[in-house]
Amino acid sequence: MVRTGLVRPQPWQAVESMDDTTHRRFNPLTGRWVLVSPGRVRRPWHGGRETAATPPAVAYDPACHLCPGNERAGGARNPDYRGTYVFTNDFPALRPAGSDPAPPGADSVNPVNPVDPAGLLRSAPAHGTCRVVCFGPDHGRGLVDMSSFEVRTVVDTWAAQEAELSERWRWVQVFENRGTAMGASNPHPHGQIWACDALPDEAAAEDTHQREHFARSGSSLLLDYLRIETRAAERIVLDDSDWLVVVPFWAVWPFETLLLPRRPVQRLAELDHAQRDSLADVLGRLLAGYDALFDHLFPFSMGWHGAPGPHPAGAVGRATGSRRPPEGVWQLHAHFYPPLLRSPTIRKHLVGYEMLAEPARDLTPEDAAGRLRAVVADAWDGEATLPGGLEAVPAAPLRIRPS
Repeated sequence: MVRTGLVRPQPWQAVESMDDTTHRRFNPLTGRWVLVSPGRVRRPWHGGRETAATPPAVAYDPACHLCPGNERAGGARNPDYRGTYVFTNDFPALRPAGSDPAPPGADSVNPVNPVDPAGLLRSAPAHGTCRVVCFGPDHGRGLVDMSSFEVRTVVDTWAAQEAELSERWRWVQVFENRGTAMGASNPHPHGQIWACDALPDEAAAEDTHQREHFARSGSSLLLDYLRIETRAAERIVLDDSDWLVVVPFWAVWPFETLLLPRRPVQRLAELDHAQRDSLADVLGRLLAGYDALFDHLFPFSMGWHGAPGPHPAGAVGRATGSRRPPEGVWQLHAHFYPPLLRSPTIRKHLVGYEMLAEPARDLTPEDAAGRLRAVVADAWDGEATLPGGLEAVPAAPLRIRPS
């Protein structure tokens, strides 16, 4: 299933080009810009460092709130589950309407604020539900450790949960925070699903720009982008017959990736059996590559973006056989945002200029893609080693195993 013919990025040139000089890149999906300053990757680092130690893996932890049979922090007890396990978060960020205590003065409708005649201090109710998805019963086995069959079960769970929740809610966010560096509060392999009645800012920006592109061109923004990346072949990390993984042209995080289905698909629930099988394989290979990059469990936040709801029950239409569905406004995709930059202990921080002006990155997306590709693609020769320092992309020729 792996496509051959990819070439490694060229080593840094003696003459300057756009990619090794400071420049800005535009993200057509959100309408934002990112500053690219490749020379800064070589600056000395005397700042803070992450803890690189990884606790030993155990199949069961009696103190874990997510392991089978254990009591959760909220007091409920987990069943003795054997596959994926989904439950409503004991400490949800969003609650259905009517479940929150009424704030003071809630009985007055749209009261006039005498100190804010211009109406600058706006608020709105926020309702929804939050669920936890335990990927499996084993405390020490995440998606990267599971078989393709087990990962496929997680994919099916994501799709089923999305289909159910999107019948009612405007936005369904499936995501995973992996590692303490990205805020994971429990090491048991799990993800979350938040569903809400409003379109969040990031989703709203993607919705606006995909709609504008479709109105101009009659084609999907992300499928047009996929075609460009396939032709360019310089930011591709993993190329499968059903899926494409790239470091996007506009990436902010050093080893950020974008995962796209090759055929028109708007939501997880629309993926057919073949796409789900290949997605399970692609996820395993991508995560294994991330971990191999610095020989360390790679932290990240990842999440799926699909067409906003609500979607009435029975509205799911999967692609079947060779019948290709028409391109729509939305194309399903997943973002992976890992923070590590140079090693397991040195991470990217969005501070200073990035908080006050716009995001900036040191490592070019092309450089990052070459490093990831070298450790991700199964077609690479087994002699491929971990990337060293970030001075240059390895220039050794690509060797492809016969398929």
